[in-house]
Amino acid sequence: MPKIKKNTSNKMSIKPLMGYVLVEPSEPETKTSSGIILPESAQEKPAQGTVLSCGDEMVFENGKTLKCPVKIGDKVVYKKWGGDEIKVEGKELKLVKFDDLMAILE
Repeated sequence: MPKIKKNTSNKMSIKPLMGYVLVEPSEPETKTSSGIILPESAQEKPAQGTVLSCGDEMVFENGKTLKCPVKIGDKVVYKKWGGDEIKVEGKELKLVKFDDLMAILE
């Protein structure tokens, strides 16, 4: 797998194509609210993360466009089975479609 270099402004040099957002998933919970430590096999993959990069607006066949609904740095919730996992510089990231984004966390 070829290495993807970071640019000097500390942003990823990977740019999603139209209709996609690059998200860094949050770390899975390792402890319950009552303090019980969860083994790795019981940890659930999070369906939320931070937007690292946004693709161009999506253009439909009828000519209408859909702008990216989020911006870089937004914390988002996406569909649990949405997106495709990729590995860049040892980090697990997700490419998520605009349609698979469900909320912005404030």
